[in-house]
Amino acid sequence: MRSFFKTWLTICLLMPLAAHATNREQRLPNVNGYTPKSHASAPSSKDKKSAKYAPSLASSKSGLVPPMGTKESSDVLSRAVNVLGTPYRWGGSSPSKGFDCSGLVKYAFNDATFDLPRTSNAMASGHGEKVDRNDLKPGDLIFFNIKSRRVNHVAIYLGNDRFIHAPRRGKSVSIDTLKKPYWENHYVVAKRVLPKEQNALRVVQR
Repeated sequence: MRSFFKTWLTICLLMPLAAHATNREQRLPNVNGYTPKSHASAPSSKDKKSAKYAPSLASSKSGLVPPMGTKESSDVLSRAVNVLGTPYRWGGSSPSKGFDCSGLVKYAFNDATFDLPRTSNAMASGHGEKVDRNDLKPGDLIFFNIKSRRVNHVAIYLGNDRFIHAPRRGKSVSIDTLKKPYWENHYVVAKRVLPKEQNALRVVQR
């Protein structure tokens, strides 16, 4: 029954990602960059004038953090959801031994694809790109400070203000919500982690 619940929950979480990818592809121009005439009108003088400012507008948006690929995001969420109910264990990073908060993140993100440090504070300090709370996407990391001024807890954002994490001793991997006052009061920052290849490309482009 628990296995069925995990499968059902994984499907519910990943369907919006698939729909988002499909909609994004439908909005893209064809391979030649040409938009059929039936969908475009002749450019007006106002359009021509505004086109002069297009390069500066594009450059101002170039600093935006790109979203994680749909496949990578789906893989991360799937690995995390599949270990729901696994007991918390300090220093744990596997389904057989249990998880602490950063151990769950390391396990879900898979070292072969992503390069993450081991502790939540190190993850928040030197890895990934900072994203605004209102721009959170599934797969982003969200960080909290609990009974400390420093970041000491990390979770994986699922969407719709929900996140999955390994809470503390005596608890198990579970899903919670940012709408709870407790988590709102302890929220510190969010980071978007890109795969090694994509991150390397982003560094070169800078």
